[in-house]
Amino acid sequence: MKKEKVEQQFKALFEDVKQQGSFNGVVLVAVGGEAVLCEAMGIAEYKSGGARDLTTDSMFELASVSKPITAVGIIRLQQLGQLHWDDLIANWIPELPYPGITIRHLLNHTSGLPDYMELFANVWDPTRYARNEDVLQMLIKHQPDPLFAPNDSWMYSNTGYIVLAILIERISGKRYGDFLDEQIFQPLGMTRTQVYNRRVDPGPVPDDYAWGYVYRIGHGGYVLPDEVPELNYVHYLDGLQGDGMVNSTVGDLLRLDRALYDDEFVRPMLRQLMFSPVTMNNGETFNYGMGWLIERDEQLGRFVHHTGGWPGYSTWFKRYIDRDMTLIMLQNGERDHAYTQQLVKSIEQIMVGEEYDVPRPLETKKVIPLDQKNVETLLGKYRFASETEESLDVEVYVEEDKLYMKLDNGMRLSLLPLTSTRYYEEQTATELEFLDSEDGKGMRLFWYTEDEPEVAERVGC
Repeated sequence: MKKEKVEQQFKALFEDVKQQGSFNGVVLVAVGGEAVLCEAMGIAEYKSGGARDLTTDSMFELASVSKPITAVGIIRLQQLGQLHWDDLIANWIPELPYPGITIRHLLNHTSGLPDYMELFANVWDPTRYARNEDVLQMLIKHQPDPLFAPNDSWMYSNTGYIVLAILIERISGKRYGDFLDEQIFQPLGMTRTQVYNRRVDPGPVPDDYAWGYVYRIGHGGYVLPDEVPELNYVHYLDGLQGDGMVNSTVGDLLRLDRALYDDEFVRPMLRQLMFSPVTMNNGETFNYGMGWLIERDEQLGRFVHHTGGWPGYSTWFKRYIDRDMTLIMLQNGERDHAYTQQLVKSIEQIMVGEEYDVPRPLETKKVIPLDQKNVETLLGKYRFASETEESLDVEVYVEEDKLYMKLDNGMRLSLLPLTSTRYYEEQTATELEFLDSEDGKGMRLFWYTEDEPEVAERVGC
């Protein structure tokens, strides 16, 4: 592709994006390691009397884009001869009550470890900050059932990457952040990257820091997630590391991208393993390697990527390894994931030389007061059935004149009325609708998350 034409198209695209006012973050696109787009737009910090703008050097919390970096930390330990993929984690964490799990299982999400977030939502004291050792102790104390036997299936696991961070510390004898700094950040010149727990860390806030905001209609726009009661887990889970909490910039992530092509930084055999699908006990494969999802596109070729999402932050790191192209997108104020997906698609259309589609601007939702009389007919427990996964139970209830939906993992979602039967949920940017079933079996709940709605039957009051 011709660099000048591509740069002109990116410039035109982002002029439209700026006019829409729907994006708050930094985007970098590189070809052969050379940036053809590096654009910052939006606010890094809201202050009394004004605001501080984002720059292309702003530092963002990476959320789950931290996982590929944790995986690289394990790879460095393997290259130092201090572990092997198929070592049992019981060699270093014998007290963990889940036998048969190897380091490889943790890296590629086939460990079957239960979800720590659900456990903490149900039994943790929310006034206390949790740390990695607390996750380990909670698993030991409560011993929730494993999801499946090691390598019998695939299930994305935040718990697994917490355990990997614990392994890094026990094997190296160093703190997780110090080890990553010594083995990755310093050698690669990633001077704007660090493990940073904002609420727990008493140190100064990094320079040019992008504070993470959530958009809430009831609060009049962007606010810190700390001000939203249903997001209280950002407080008590802020001390955890490994599945998140690496903070970085688009420029530093590009340095990491280049290093992953370097045979001296990652040996070719290890790189091949990183980007190879996992094979489970029954012979089936899943397109996840060691910290990376693996995909192939007819025009873009093979690419590996990871996304991250946490209240206030949405991140995306895509490496098109057949074409040596890179897309890094860091947001500190995402309003709608569907808009982000549209923007990524527009960028990729330019990357392959196609005519691009401008993302549709976000629709402004018109919220009405909650009808306290009619809302009583909607309350109760509902069950979303699935042919391929376990059913999802939710409870719809009113608290302090607001309607909520609580998931069975403890997550609480606020439902804002658009009509007497249709509601908007800001955290997922989705709509839900309560309708009487035509067969007379009672109220049903339709959740419009995809092209086809997910449907739940009321199972109790």
